[in-house]
Amino acid sequence: MVSSEYERKIAARFATFDQDGNGYIDREDFYGAAKALLTEFAVAARSDKGQALYTGAEGFWQGMAGIADRDGDQRITREEFVHGAVKRLRDNPDRFAEIARPFLHAALDVADTDGDGAATIEEAARVLKCLGVPEDVAGPAAATLDADEDGKVGEAEVVPAFARYFTVPE
Repeated sequence: MVSSEYERKIAARFATFDQDGNGYIDREDFYGAAKALLTEFAVAARSDKGQALYTGAEGFWQGMAGIADRDGDQRITREEFVHGAVKRLRDNPDRFAEIARPFLHAALDVADTDGDGAATIEEAARVLKCLGVPEDVAGPAAATLDADEDGKVGEAEVVPAFARYFTVPE
């Protein structure tokens, strides 16, 4: 049972991972996110970028399962997610960021259409929309990711922002 405001905020983040809306997070949610990104940016799954994204998705899934899948059934329920986030991620947000880093790096690489090492704000918004962020929120959220206001979103900006989003302080 979710008992604090903090836990309610974390529970709301659950939907971000439950890509197919079936009530739990599993490997297919991570692969679905990777497939959606590759489709959006017309990148082949068998390309180096595509393979890196799927490898990052698998690593992210394994890390999340290690943190939150208490019963070992290869599915993370909402309660398991809340418990994992509250008990582990709040105490060590950098660990969560490191679990996500390979996926986030590969997602930025897919979105980086000009190959300069960072995504534009518009490209970052496209990524967010693929991951289920509503269109009216994706643009402003992507702009917020551009911490140095250079018009680009890089890994150094995305990884800490991602950790902050999912490890909401009390």
